[in-house]
Amino acid sequence: MEPVESLTIPVAALQVGHYIYLDLKWFEHPFSFNHFKIKSAVQLAEIRALGVQKIRINPQLSDPAAMHAKDTSKIAVPAADGSLTPTRAPEQPAESPDLVATSATNSTILQSKRFMMQRMQEQRAQAQRIESAFVNTVGIIHNIEKSLYSQPRETVAQATDLVTKIADSILSAPELAIQVMGDKLGGEDLYFHSLNVTMLALMMARDLHLPSEVAGVLGLGALLHDIGHKEVPSRILLKIEPLTQAERGLFEMHCQFGVDIAKRMQLAAPAIAIIREHHELDDGSGYPAKLKGQAINPLARLVVIANFYDELCNPTNLADALTPHEALSLMFAKLRTKFDAKFLQVLIRCLGVYPPGTIVQLSNGSVGMVATVNTARPMKPVVMIYDAEIPKEEAILLDMETELDLNIAKAIRPIQIPREIFNYLSPRTRVSYYFDASSKKATGNKP
Repeated sequence: MEPVESLTIPVAALQVGHYIYLDLKWFEHPFSFNHFKIKSAVQLAEIRALGVQKIRINPQLSDPAAMHAKDTSKIAVPAADGSLTPTRAPEQPAESPDLVATSATNSTILQSKRFMMQRMQEQRAQAQRIESAFVNTVGIIHNIEKSLYSQPRETVAQATDLVTKIADSILSAPELAIQVMGDKLGGEDLYFHSLNVTMLALMMARDLHLPSEVAGVLGLGALLHDIGHKEVPSRILLKIEPLTQAERGLFEMHCQFGVDIAKRMQLAAPAIAIIREHHELDDGSGYPAKLKGQAINPLARLVVIANFYDELCNPTNLADALTPHEALSLMFAKLRTKFDAKFLQVLIRCLGVYPPGTIVQLSNGSVGMVATVNTARPMKPVVMIYDAEIPKEEAILLDMETELDLNIAKAIRPIQIPREIFNYLSPRTRVSYYFDASSKKATGNKP
């Protein structure tokens, strides 16, 4: 929020170290934000080349040296009624060749910024296409689940084809961007979970450079890891309150139910192992067999992590949901003995410390939501920035990789931000992931 004690001074009086407010539209200047501290003579020249005569500064956020500069002290004096009484201001210097060059540079930068706005519109359109692909894929999974008994062979073929398309796209992409999905309606949460786990598992397979045939088996096992739920009553699967001991026993049988179905489908042994062991934990505290460490199938150990993470983010009782950042932090800081250490590091490396859907505060105080993580630079995501002066549908999508003087300061729980910021950023009730398996320069095929 802008402090009320800002002062207006002539542009010629600006100094490196002043914290300024640009009363211009975002696309009318070459900077990422409308307010910031001037850090260099180049920035100072760029501001002067904008053609504005006066500019507002924040004394509290400015460097003391800038505020005590000779010219600044003669700019404006607060009167008793709070208004500003101007005194002698420095004369505007004659336009120098350097300033003319800076003006030309600004023009080029502004053109680039307008191109950036066009790119952001394309990103939004791309996000909508990806979300549509996500929903369509969930529909395919729904049909697969419905046909498990009536058409087992056809179901295996359909599931294998889907996983092959996803795996080929993800494993062969020159770059991989993880796109957070919006909330979905229609009671399809179980299918979203299956797709989330599949996507996360294949993302990890890419990082581990697993052969495509191994990734295919991994993806199939991940996609079908919960097929045993078909034999568990919905009243147990969807129950929000804690399960009774009897209900818990029946629920845990879904692993064996799934194995029985998988054998009828004649799935490969590693895929069956994933279905049987996706709740086993490295320290032996999992189920159904309380296996430990290397006794758990290696592909199952990978799916265990993807499954556990998604269940933390998307539990049956949404009141218990953790943010993606909290889920990763909990798994690493307090529960790491439960997981294969190497695979846990892979998940963190791929999602970054601030996974998609995380609300963050930047080093300049701005608040935003991580929208996309590029797995090649997980600490430099694309962040959707809150700005009350910019309509939500035109919100700035800031690529942190291009912001050399800016970084993410911390993650914020959605409950900690004001309602207007929450509504603007629209943090997801449920977090789902899909992948844009295209490079920044060329669009590739997507499942």
